[in-house]
Amino acid sequence: MLQPPAILLVGPTASGKTALAFELATHFPCDIISVDSAQVFRDMDIGTAKPDAETLARFPHRLIDLITPEQRYSAAQFREDALREMAAITAAGRIPLLVGGTMLYVKALREGLADLPQADAALRAQIDAEAAERGWPALHAELARLDPETAARLKPNDAQRIQRAIEVLRLSGRTLGSFFAEQKNGALPFRLLTLALVPADRSELHRRIGQRFDAMLTSGLVDEVATLRRKYRLDAGLPSMRCVGYRQVWEMLEGQMPRADLRDRGVFATRQFAKRQLTWLKSMRDLRVIDPLASDATATVLAAVAAHLQ
Repeated sequence: MLQPPAILLVGPTASGKTALAFELATHFPCDIISVDSAQVFRDMDIGTAKPDAETLARFPHRLIDLITPEQRYSAAQFREDALREMAAITAAGRIPLLVGGTMLYVKALREGLADLPQADAALRAQIDAEAAERGWPALHAELARLDPETAARLKPNDAQRIQRAIEVLRLSGRTLGSFFAEQKNGALPFRLLTLALVPADRSELHRRIGQRFDAMLTSGLVDEVATLRRKYRLDAGLPSMRCVGYRQVWEMLEGQMPRADLRDRGVFATRQFAKRQLTWLKSMRDLRVIDPLASDATATVLAAVAAHLQ
């Protein structure tokens, strides 16, 4: 029997994913699942471009507002939750529509995940203490001796990934690459159509990014971060506060940059984020690439989905 259909709509920030998702949900019996590592956090609404209450009432989103900004949420947890929601949507006779730009989540969903050792809080604290004393470049050099393949992919100050690679080594005595080589079969029990929004005009994407960040500042992004700092026990190393936009506001509130630089720093960081998203997309296979800036983009997306559902 044919597997049930599902749609995955991905692309860089400000490429128009949300508007196209709403078009699809209007024309087809689709239920939306967020593929966004920032929208999982409660009370982080402005800087994550989370739909407002009125929009969510019309187009409910699954996998948003799951945890507090003090907590962490992994790609493995996302895959587990997404598969559960996809099954529930299919059982209700509807079609899962996954929408977002967190490419690690996209990769985990489409390909599965390596069966890595669970995180060890005490060991991570020990590694962090070593980094505080010696610096992350020194730990990167240690990693290069023990796992040169992984180290070659990481920058000397990529604290989060260096920490994880060393943690895996110390817990298991094995490299990350050895686990990935044994990666479980990640085949989805769905007929998945992946639509990738790749703007042909990068300057227009940059204009949209600037416009979007301006709108966030006008809507109260700085006040949102200040409120989060009062409500929760946060620090700059948490995933929530490393999100683009939030990191820059945090630095401004800490006095690490002048208020006058916030807009430019935020826009630059968002552009870099979009560039990384596009790089991920270039490395993926089995994508239907669509230019969201083309005049027929919506019609092309609707036609592609209609053909997939037949």
